[in-house]
Amino acid sequence: MLNIYIIALKKVAYFAGGCFWCTEAIYQNIKGVEEVISGYIGGSIKNPSYREVCSGRTGHAEAVRVVYDQTLVSFKLLVAIFFSTHDPTTLNRQGADVGTQYRSAIFYTFENQRKIIEQVISELTEQRIFDAPLVTEVNAEMPFYTAEKEHNNYFNNNSEQPYCQAVIEPKIKKFIETYKTHLK
Repeated sequence: MLNIYIIALKKVAYFAGGCFWCTEAIYQNIKGVEEVISGYIGGSIKNPSYREVCSGRTGHAEAVRVVYDQTLVSFKLLVAIFFSTHDPTTLNRQGADVGTQYRSAIFYTFENQRKIIEQVISELTEQRIFDAPLVTEVNAEMPFYTAEKEHNNYFNNNSEQPYCQAVIEPKIKKFIETYKTHLK
């Protein structure tokens, strides 16, 4: 009976905030997040490769699957972090990364998540946090395909790479300053 209770506390969410290396590096630092896997979601073919997704012809977004303990971190906080760590106002683009695979999207796994996402979007819009309208897609969960091994835990394994130092590290530093009380 205890195992059923523990499983019920764990939830899954899917976030596509541009480059999955950046998104993964952020969520790995959050207290209550137990697993972050980079992969592909929202496309039209099964088991796409990185090369296929980068072509822009599969319709997949680079995303992360986040497994979290809802007693330690709320879904609303995960959504707030998502919106504060990428630009949700640029269609199919994050910085220099351009294409539908870099779109802003959240894929919900149950109806309450959809309601929370829409509530956060409404609050951000009312507060005029961004200078342009949010273009983040909100979709029901779709098949998620784990990215190739070299794309998972990317920042931790490649922190000396120029992309990691120039793009990911500044995002992590900003995130840490903003969310100090929610770090592992």
